Amino acid sequence: MTPIGTMPAHGGFGTSAAARVDWVDYAKGICIVMVVMMHSVLGVELAAGETGFMHGLVVFAKPFRMPDFFLISGLFLPLVIDRDWRTYLDRKVVHFAYFYVVWVTIQFGFKAHGLAVETGWREVGWLYLESFIEPFGTLWFIYLLPVFFVVTKLTRRFPPLAIWLIAAALETARVTTGWTAIDEFCARFVYFYSGYLFADYVFALSDRARSHPRLALAGLAAWAIVNGSLVALGASEWKLVSLLLGFAGACAIITVGTLLARVHWMNVLRFCGEHSIVIYLAFFLPMASTRTFLLRTDIIPDIGMVSLIVTIAGIVGSLVIWQAALRLRANFLFERPRAFWIAPKKAAGALQAAE
Repeated sequence: MTPIGTMPAHGGFGTSAAARVDWVDYAKGICIVMVVMMHSVLGVELAAGETGFMHGLVVFAKPFRMPDFFLISGLFLPLVIDRDWRTYLDRKVVHFAYFYVVWVTIQFGFKAHGLAVETGWREVGWLYLESFIEPFGTLWFIYLLPVFFVVTKLTRRFPPLAIWLIAAALETARVTTGWTAIDEFCARFVYFYSGYLFADYVFALSDRARSHPRLALAGLAAWAIVNGSLVALGASEWKLVSLLLGFAGACAIITVGTLLARVHWMNVLRFCGEHSIVIYLAFFLPMASTRTFLLRTDIIPDIGMVSLIVTIAGIVGSLVIWQAALRLRANFLFERPRAFWIAPKKAAGALQAAE
């Protein structure tokens, strides 16, 4: 699980598949930080019954936080979608299913006693079984990714524009069934499919931002004003507006990632992006424990500062857990063992595969 070196994204898919694309890691780093921030801030504010200065950042990022993550997740799919089904399912379904099972079990291990006090152990057992139908807690993202991968491969012979229009219509329809997998599929698939379908345009956008940084900065300033204004007015949740803001925000994060990669600033974001799934899997434990400690002890009275510390603890703590797991030879937490591969293993089975 040694990090792979990054390289510029010039040339789009002409770039070696074995190399990491620098701006993609920066963009993923920004996304995972926003995800941890959202869970941390809202969790602190719910427990404390008040909001802090971090609340505004979470609200500002809501229109594009997950759309950008899903768009980037589909970005490299054109490179592998024509693989045979066995290999494809191994890399795109079994891979994520393994980590979902491992980490949903870990999360239940930490939450089971508290749930049992409220509902009894029988209900806890049923809730655990239900988590394989209804995604549990923070893990719904990696639950949904395999579904997106399979649906995209199954529909690749259909007219792409028709699939995109259906996906956009589902996002606009505001489907609300009460089932996370169904509702989030309808709300997010259009962004994943757009990453797959318009990958060349995304790389072209990054190349233009790299070549014209001043113009890119001007565009980012205009976007920030428009996004912030629509969020403040409550219009960001309107139909079609939310779709447009999702794509606009994704383009903005791609541009920010490109500009940071261009000048090699804030390498910590790139590192977080390289290990975004590691952070996503493990941040819940240091986040929750830090939140509980700070709120119970009341060491820091400012809720905004508590939220900031909890966010940092979630990110740093997850990386500490990862390193501790490697040193304690608990690699199975972040690396899929050979026994759970259904296709030949061509390279190290690291969680952060280049593709």
